[in-house]
Amino acid sequence: MNLTIKVWRQKNVQDKGGFKTYKADNIADDMSFLEMLDVVNEGLTKKGEDPIHFDHDCREGICGMCSLYINGRPHGPKTAITTCQLHMRSFNDGETITIEPWRSGAFPVIKDLAVDRTAFDRIQQAGGYVSVNTGGIPDANEIPVPKPIADEAFNSATCIGCGACVAACKNGSAMLFVSAKISQMALLPQGQQERYQRAQAMVNQMDTEGFGSCTNTGACEVECPKEISLTNIARMNREYFTAKFFKEEEMH
Repeated sequence: MNLTIKVWRQKNVQDKGGFKTYKADNIADDMSFLEMLDVVNEGLTKKGEDPIHFDHDCREGICGMCSLYINGRPHGPKTAITTCQLHMRSFNDGETITIEPWRSGAFPVIKDLAVDRTAFDRIQQAGGYVSVNTGGIPDANEIPVPKPIADEAFNSATCIGCGACVAACKNGSAMLFVSAKISQMALLPQGQQERYQRAQAMVNQMDTEGFGSCTNTGACEVECPKEISLTNIARMNREYFTAKFFKEEEMH
């Protein structure tokens, strides 16, 4: 198949940037989207031109690095997959494909399609950990966790931090990501001691990073490649306001 791709090119965070058009010819329909970009970059390199910069790592839908906005949707037209899992058979021969980086003030463009997502790292560093001294590693069966709770915690923990929720949100909110990280620990026994302190610290850091507020449109849940549920946001709000209540009680 032969395609036309309109790609956002930007030298650095200070550069204004703009779209450039390239041809992607002789693309096999069983190629992944990233493999298609590899073919285009190989052609650009042979011509002595700067290849298109984009993030990637595992190419197995695990790492969350392949953050591309394709034809107006994070990770492209399919649901519950990452860009590296998107195959070219999802497009038509002769089609024009528009590719952009995540659009968020909290994710400044490093170059072309690669953005700086270290804001997510700082949010997790603010409270996304368990610091209780547990001694040696106990056998898993010694800590009773009801299966429904364990399953819900696991579902929250499947978040790969790709940032699709931020890219999909009209406000650039990171609440789905933050709530998933809070939920995965707030639900389990090991995370109980710091649960309210954790919620406050991570939400405060999210606000400091400049992410927008949530208006519950649900776009984040729709575009999340791991189908993280909006119920996590409700849980995060409960954790946060409960923490505020406890703090006021302590002051009195």
